[in-house]
Parts: sequence; C-alpha cells; structure tokens
Amino acid sequence: MRASLAHENKIVCSYPTYASLLADARVDAVAVGDYYGVRGSRIIQALRHGKHVICDKPICTRIDELNEIERLCAETGLRVCCMLDLRYLPQADKARALLRSGQLGKIHSIFFSGQHPLNADTRPAWYFEAGKHGGTINDLAIHGIDLVRYLTGEDLTAIHCVKTWNAFAAFAPHFHDCAQFMAQMGSAALTGDVSYSAPQCGYDMPTYWEFQFWCEKGMLRFHYTDPRLFLYREREEIVDCPVHPFNIRRSAQQTVWRPRARRLCCSSTRILADKRTYDKQPMYRVGRTSFESVICNV
Repeated sequence: MRASLAHENKIVCSYPTYASLLADARVDAVAVGDYYGVRGSRIIQALRHGKHVICDKPICTRIDELNEIERLCAETGLRVCCMLDLRYLPQADKARALLRSGQLGKIHSIFFSGQHPLNADTRPAWYFEAGKHGGTINDLAIHGIDLVRYLTGEDLTAIHCVKTWNAFAAFAPHFHDCAQFMAQMGSAALTGDVSYSAPQCGYDMPTYWEFQFWCEKGMLRFHYTDPRLFLYREREEIVDCPVHPFNIRRSAQQTVWRPRARRLCCSSTRILADKRTYDKQPMYRVGRTSFESVICNV
C-alpha cells in the first residue's frame, strides 16, 4: 500500500519503516493510527524509544499491553494522549458546572446511548477480521465514560454486568456488534448502550451520544446533534450553549454539531493538552477499570 501510494505521488514516505522513524532522535512524538489490535505494540515501541504518543481510541486491546504502557509512562514521564472529543461538545462546560455545583443534588443514575451505524460497506476490512478490532465496548464506550468522568469528577468503581452479541454483522458471526453494560460511577449507577445498531441516519438521530443524569433535585440531558442542554426541575428549562462556527455543518435535515479535536502542542519534552485533562493524569487511564473488566476478545 505504501509503495503504491508513493509511486502514484499521493504521499511522501519520510521513513521506510516504523523502526527507522523511532530511531530518529529528531522525532519527539509519534501519532499511532494503525488497526486497533496492533496499536498497543506500536505505542510500547515508541515509549521505549523515548517518544510521546498521541493515538485515537482504543490505545490497545490487551491488558498486558495496558500494564506495560502504564509502567513505561510512570518510569519515563512520557505522555500517551488519547483523542477523546466528546468533552468538547458545546454543552460540556455548562453541564459540568451544573452537576458539580450541587444545584441538582446527588447524582443517582446516569445513562448514555452511543449507538452507531454499522456501515459495513465503508469500514475498512480489518474491522471485521478476528483479533484486529478488540471489542465494541473497548471501541466505543470509552468516549461516553470519558465524558461522564469529565462532567462529574467520578471514576468507574465497579462493573456490574456486560452483554455483547452479534446481531447486524451476519457476515462476521464472531464480531459482537451489539454491546450494553451496567457499571458504577462513584455513588451513581451507570448504564450504556454502544451497539452498532443504528440505521444509516444514526449520526443525525437524537439518540446519538445522548446523556441523561437523574439527580436528587432534577434531571439533565443533552445529545450530540443539538447544542442545547435540557434541564428538568419544576419545569423544563432549555439552556443554549455557544457553538464555534467552524464546528457546524449543514445537512438537508438540520444543523448538526460536529466537534473538532483540540490541537496538542508538541515540544521536545512533553505534549501539552488543554485545561480539560483530568488533574494532569495521563489520559490513557480514563478507561482503565472498564478495560480490565469488560474487554471483549473479538
């Protein structure tokens, strides 16, 4: 593939191999975007060569890889930054302020739905190859868990139950495209559905990344396709949230918010993320509890 693209002048290959890139002392940070099942080994190699890493989720699909990544980061001070963009939804900061201020009281129950279209005809073939994907919960749930953690300040404390099964990808029976779970987020119960069960228009549906917080003094909800908060106490309150004009796309049906990943500024010694990182913790730790408990080998 690399040779073909280079021959057609579609890309310029700066390094013939990954090993040659890692051997270059001028390289401070590496972006990993390989198929999910090999990302862990790629990240470990980079850390062993003294490189910071930025990676899309998931960063790995095996617990031993996660343990080694954590060990190397702790020993070297290197950073692994995971691209988790839901925290940049326009509703995020106002929802965080409401939930953390105590105005709604104790959070008792949290639900999020992150169903996606399967889009089997446009996804890369490796997605459905055994050993390369790593499981639907590992693939998608980390986004919802990351946002809930950012909004509430709570960590996952327990996994109660998980169900994954094959429903829509009949051509790949081993691929569990549906996934639901119940967990504990501090004192709040957390339930999620991150199945590849949505129809073709799923990215425009109000159920796409919908979040509900059922609290002692009211209920808060919002979703990806509408840049507003819906607050329910004695009556419904609708809170408008500012959207940057570059983050809006027009569709035939409606105006839909599309978040853009924040830039990470790289220096010779560290990767600097913006203010929304958690207490300066490495971001790869976000899904650690769920990773250890509910990883699905597919």
